[in-house]
Amino acid sequence: MTEGPSQGQTIVRFEAVDKSYDGETLVVRDLHLAVRAGEFLTLLGPSGSGKTTCLLMLAGFETVTRGEIYLKGRPLSGVPPHRRGIGMVFQNYALFPHMTVEENLAFPLEVRRLSRDAIRARVRRALEMVQLVGFGNRRPGQLSGGQQQRVALARALVFEPEIVLMDEPLGALDKQLRENMQMELKQLHQKLGVTVVYVTHDQSEALTLSDRVAVFHEGRIQQLAPPRVLYEEPENAFVAGFIGENNRLVGVVRELRGGLCRVETPLGPIWARAVRCGAVGEPTLLSLRPERLLLEPPHPIANRWCARIRELIYHGDHWRVRLCHPSGVEMILKLPNQPGQRTLVVGEEVEVGFAAEDCRALDAPSGTGPPVPSGEGAEAASLVGR
Repeated sequence: MTEGPSQGQTIVRFEAVDKSYDGETLVVRDLHLAVRAGEFLTLLGPSGSGKTTCLLMLAGFETVTRGEIYLKGRPLSGVPPHRRGIGMVFQNYALFPHMTVEENLAFPLEVRRLSRDAIRARVRRALEMVQLVGFGNRRPGQLSGGQQQRVALARALVFEPEIVLMDEPLGALDKQLRENMQMELKQLHQKLGVTVVYVTHDQSEALTLSDRVAVFHEGRIQQLAPPRVLYEEPENAFVAGFIGENNRLVGVVRELRGGLCRVETPLGPIWARAVRCGAVGEPTLLSLRPERLLLEPPHPIANRWCARIRELIYHGDHWRVRLCHPSGVEMILKLPNQPGQRTLVVGEEVEVGFAAEDCRALDAPSGTGPPVPSGEGAEAASLVGR
């Protein structure tokens, strides 16, 4: 492999990139993104958010409408896909069904006109890398879905590219196999040190695999950060709602003090971290992870009230508790399953609360006004996220 950027340096750079398919609607808008050498970067977002289009532009299968993409400082406009030196793994594997596994792996090396001995050696190393030694003479149709995905991965790596692009590569696998392949991908990346740009709509997969995650929505990156930061410190309401489950509640800012804000809500006044909440008198969206909502919280704690248990669901390592406040607002609490824990009962009234630092005041959804709760009808004021 030719010498490339050292670990951590920028290997790919998107500068002011736009993409439109019809000349009017932008599916990617003013994208600025630097991909570091050796990192596992995931582009995460719902369908139509622009993440796959970014991958295809980098691969050379789609053209840039405006702006430029650079690979190791070299502009890619006009460079065909086969001259970019980029490996690609697709969801449908894209293996040649009439070729054996060895022939599939040899194909990209033959295109690059390597010697027969060099091809044989690299194919053997690639089969060892994905633990498929002994499968070289089989055709794709004789392999399981997981084995075919390993072959597709090996083919993308066999010519030793500095960067590999993966478009929903595990989407066709069942849950258990997908989780096993996630671990194998993570270990392989750590072993090889190759740069990976990965596209998925599965936020759990993104958190498991990535060094950093770029969350896309409506053609823009909403936040780019390591998984822990995305989960613990979402910068806006979209990221908070898309990454993991959370309790969301619309309120109005009544006071700002020392990085905190007091928010008027159907639950009464709530103190929260003022992350992106606007000025006093403006609406805000409160975001609280279910595991941060505490049952019978210790004194003193900023926010506490009584609620009634509506539902208990056993998940093995934790209980999922659905609570209802007298105003009609519902929230979810995740309670660790621990020895000696007292038994909860549906219909029981309990005290719950959370620290101000664990609740984030973010941008309110567009068109949101002050909440006007009233009894059971106020349930609409509480939005329990995924």
